[in-house]
Amino acid sequence: MKLDTVAGKKVLITGAAMGLGKLFAARAVREGAAAVVLWDINDAALRETAAELIAAGGTVRTYAVDISDGDAVASAAASVRVDVGDIDVLVNNAGIVRGNTYFWETEDRDDIDKTMAINSLAPMYVTLEFLPAMVAGTTEARVLTISSSAGLVHNPRMSVYAASKWAALGWSDSVRIELEQAGHGHVKVTTVCPTYINTGMFEGAKGFWLTPILDQHKVVDQSWTEMKKGTPVVILPWTSRLNKALSGVLPIKLRDLFLNTVGVYHSMDDFSGRK
Repeated sequence: MKLDTVAGKKVLITGAAMGLGKLFAARAVREGAAAVVLWDINDAALRETAAELIAAGGTVRTYAVDISDGDAVASAAASVRVDVGDIDVLVNNAGIVRGNTYFWETEDRDDIDKTMAINSLAPMYVTLEFLPAMVAGTTEARVLTISSSAGLVHNPRMSVYAASKWAALGWSDSVRIELEQAGHGHVKVTTVCPTYINTGMFEGAKGFWLTPILDQHKVVDQSWTEMKKGTPVVILPWTSRLNKALSGVLPIKLRDLFLNTVGVYHSMDDFSGRK
């Protein structure tokens, strides 16, 4: 079933202080959400974003949360249930990327731990806090998880990030099927797999064959629209779908040759990340 609007719904967004998260929050406010709950580790930026959204007419609650810490997630979720109530729309947006080195050049294991914790485990922990109430309810509910096209193909200089996004995609789409199998059709799960987006997170990364750096506003608009429709998986842009399809049918050597030739395998060569 399609959800026409989030008006009157309670929406929670992780990584909400900036980038895609801030845009998702603004979208929820514009549609008249009953409450927009913002989670982010950056308390100062979180408060600035909340002030803007409140000035725009939104009912906003903020929580400074380190979602890499499962106990912190549980504590914050308990506070949300007391302060706001059950969540109708959950946007798992928070994510990080570290370095552009080859895997064996990793100097700090904390980079591995943080990447897997925030990109893979956190969406599971956060969703587990709010999904049971969605399932028990009878109204339309949604879970939107931002994965990555790095979860569809292999890519040098981002092996840990790719691993985290493969995990996020595999988990998210499996939960979608579980809900369908159990007959909970009022709860829909959408997983979005975009290529590089101009939020600054992937500063220095290069677009490749027919695949420019994506505009964050367009990504949010399409993700939001497809989430309300209940679309299972959204892959942006079309060339990323093509790369995935070819990766599934070509022999490995030809696949590697193709992805190397079109520039995928060198897209992280000059990555610097957000300053």
